[in-house]
Amino acid sequence: MQRILKSAIPAVVGIALLIGIAANAQDKKVDPTGTWTWSTPGRDGGEPRKSTLKLKLEGDKVTGMLSSPGRGGGAARESAIEEAKLAGEELTFKVTREFQGNKFVAKYNGKISGDTIKGKIETERDGQAQSRDWTATREVVKAKE
Repeated sequence: MQRILKSAIPAVVGIALLIGIAANAQDKKVDPTGTWTWSTPGRDGGEPRKSTLKLKLEGDKVTGMLSSPGRGGGAARESAIEEAKLAGEELTFKVTREFQGNKFVAKYNGKISGDTIKGKIETERDGQAQSRDWTATREVVKAKE
């Protein structure tokens, strides 16, 4: 009996270790912190418009700023993201902008996978819901030499 117990101990310890590793892997949270960029086609075949999203995760709170080019080649506009939530790999937030006295809301959702976010941007224009895909890539931070 003692011999059976001694031979079972390594197996029990191994199983407990594997369960602990699996639980730790599930607890690891995706960190969206960084600078993310993507481009959208310009109007009427114009130059692509590059948008930049700077995100920061502090505890369970995600904050950030979205910078996008102004209309007609105007200066870039920055807007704070609102109602940001991170649930596992799913990131959601909205951005409210004002143009000529009208407010426009864009709702972003995406799945973070490594250094890529893929998802949808939902807007409303003239009472019509619109949706388009977006894929952002995290900029690689270069180590200082």
